[in-house]
Amino acid sequence: MRFRGGLVTIAVSCLFWLVSWVFAPAALALIQIQLSDLSYHECPPELAEGTVSSGGSSSAANCFLVTGKAENTSGKMVVNADIFGRIYDANNNSIMENRTRLGSIDVVPPGVSDFELRITVPANQSTPLKLEQFKASGFTGKVRR
Repeated sequence: MRFRGGLVTIAVSCLFWLVSWVFAPAALALIQIQLSDLSYHECPPELAEGTVSSGGSSSAANCFLVTGKAENTSGKMVVNADIFGRIYDANNNSIMENRTRLGSIDVVPPGVSDFELRITVPANQSTPLKLEQFKASGFTGKVRR
């Protein structure tokens, strides 16, 4: 009799497992966004006000806006796309050491659209800046944490 109860338990467990696969909610897939036509320019004075460097110290820093094109080939609206990349100064020193996530784009519609990213660079790092390995990725729906 004991053995039969164990079989029932296993059968019910398998049934729940199968049902969970059939009725699972749709997964949000990570959508890759191509970034191209990258350039940068100094921030307008109203955006540069209050610029601080890492750690909250008020050492001298320069404000720049990185601009470019974002291509979303998914056919769906992508929200909160994280921007990743490397930025080097004129001497090939990394602007943001050990950090590749640079910011985000709130909304990326299907197709090609413009994007803009504000960055702060320590004043002692020389220009021109080199923008490398830029890409973005996001989701088609709001991700809950």
